Amino acid sequence: MKVVICGAGQVGYGIAERLASERNDVSVIDTSPSLVQAIRDNLDARGFVGHGAQPDVLAEAGAEQADMIIAVTLHDEVNMVACQVAHSLFNVPTKIARIRAQSYLRPHWQDLFSTDNMPIDVIISPELEVGEMVLRRIALPGAMDAVRFADDTIVMVAIECREDCPVVNTPLEQLTELFPDLNATVVGIWRADKLFVPSSGDQMVPGDVAYVVAERGQVRRTLGLFGHEEPEAARIVIVGGGNIGLYVAKQMEKRNLGARIRVIEANHDRAVAISDELKRTIVLHGSGLDQVILDEADISESDLLVALTNDDKVNILASVMAKRLGCRGNLTLLNNADYQGFTHTLGIDAFINPRSVTISRVLQHVRRGRIRAVHSIQNGLAEVIEAEALETSPLVGKPLRELDLPENLRIGAIYRNGEYVRPNGLTKIKAKDRVVIFAAANAVRHVEQLFRVSLEFF
Repeated sequence: MKVVICGAGQVGYGIAERLASERNDVSVIDTSPSLVQAIRDNLDARGFVGHGAQPDVLAEAGAEQADMIIAVTLHDEVNMVACQVAHSLFNVPTKIARIRAQSYLRPHWQDLFSTDNMPIDVIISPELEVGEMVLRRIALPGAMDAVRFADDTIVMVAIECREDCPVVNTPLEQLTELFPDLNATVVGIWRADKLFVPSSGDQMVPGDVAYVVAERGQVRRTLGLFGHEEPEAARIVIVGGGNIGLYVAKQMEKRNLGARIRVIEANHDRAVAISDELKRTIVLHGSGLDQVILDEADISESDLLVALTNDDKVNILASVMAKRLGCRGNLTLLNNADYQGFTHTLGIDAFINPRSVTISRVLQHVRRGRIRAVHSIQNGLAEVIEAEALETSPLVGKPLRELDLPENLRIGAIYRNGEYVRPNGLTKIKAKDRVVIFAAANAVRHVEQLFRVSLEFF
């Protein structure tokens, strides 16, 4: 596949890194010579210095032969124009744009992004994607990661196995025998900085992070079996009243989740503006690193601090301070992957990587075959993929135990006729089933082939 990426920032670089590692033909455009040089030096991709919306720059990057353009610069208008030019002058089949300003995304203007107007096939809103991720994590205390698949009937959760975890040192096949009615499957394990797909004879040990695919209605039971029975947060402090913080607070009000919310915002004008938009949320003007402000927010009596500023260091320090002052838990937004390795040491319970969330959304449309959803795990070491099985798929019609599947791939769940199906060796996949699969990075191509139709290309 030939892909042109406009924007070489964290998201653009991450997408280019992933696609180039899979031997796609990748060209990256950015106005920053230093960012373009980093692409040339570190990736098997071509870099071009220039404006991503200008026809001559797109032509030089190979837009005439491109299968897809992914516009993820910092400017919505540049992203939109780049897609328009790619469509009008180069007839690029698939156009993806990152759009951050919420005014463009209001339902009233939904006809703007259409073939007749602004021809963008896929719109990615990082703030909305990350905001929804934060809401899912708040709703599932004890989960280090949580993603929904198959019309929200299937959930993948990442669960830390602590010393008191009841299911450690027990072979997975034995767990199946002990809990035959539990609709959950362990599909991946992160241990000592390595990720692997477990076999039925493997067992979890303290310190592991288990990736479990479960029926939505049994996620809380699954967390409880792993020793995580934390109650939902009733008192939440949000540090950062930007787009994400405001979205989370507004959605919690809208969904009547019942939690008492306080937002701390450092910018006075922004604090005033968001206080006008929020009905039942207290907004405090000040720094999330100011103990006086944290005390005013009743941090010592709070269940959860959610740090959502644009500054990783502020998010980390605010999370650490909140714990020291008596807050029971924290959830931290971290853009820099270098910080993620020592979060546990600092006392950070869980973090969200906005870049990973955005890249996962893009990969859903890059993957060949009937791929409905993709979630990237551990900075690309694995992916959880939801795909639709077609009549021609080699998966259809045979018991799973008879399929020649690679060891670094595991089927976690099947969605059939609106219902969850827990897979076992005798299960047969049918046409139109939606299958949730955990695949190590080197098995992703195999998954694409399993769900790909001849001459079909996405």
